[in-house]
Amino acid sequence: MKKKVLSNKDKKDWDIFTNNIGNISAKEIDKTIKINQRDIFRKLDLHGLSLSEANKLVKKFILESYNIGSKKILIITGKGLRSDSKKNPYISEKLSVLKNSIPEYIKNEVLLSNKIKKISTAPLEKGGEGAFYIFLKNK
Repeated sequence: MKKKVLSNKDKKDWDIFTNNIGNISAKEIDKTIKINQRDIFRKLDLHGLSLSEANKLVKKFILESYNIGSKKILIITGKGLRSDSKKNPYISEKLSVLKNSIPEYIKNEVLLSNKIKKISTAPLEKGGEGAFYIFLKNK
């Protein structure tokens, strides 16, 4: 096997990356991205959470987003394609639990539904069927 020699640019990029590793947050922690001074875009990733955990986190996330004036948030549930089933790996009772349950939870939770204009599926590059946008009302 031939040994690959790294370029100076690759070495510099690697040094920058490893020096900033402390700034990388866990995926389930929401990220706030300022698009401009008035628009704040927030994202929440629910992969690996139980339905109960996800519902609590979603409620907190939506209320916080509303209170800081966010207009649009992204919630990533995943498609549920890796759900396990002991009897049949192709059919699982847990398949897409978050994908299907979280939007219903939001619509049925009065405290949340009063703050929401619209829920829509995210575009493919933002998660497609495994993610959705929530457009929030003005505070």
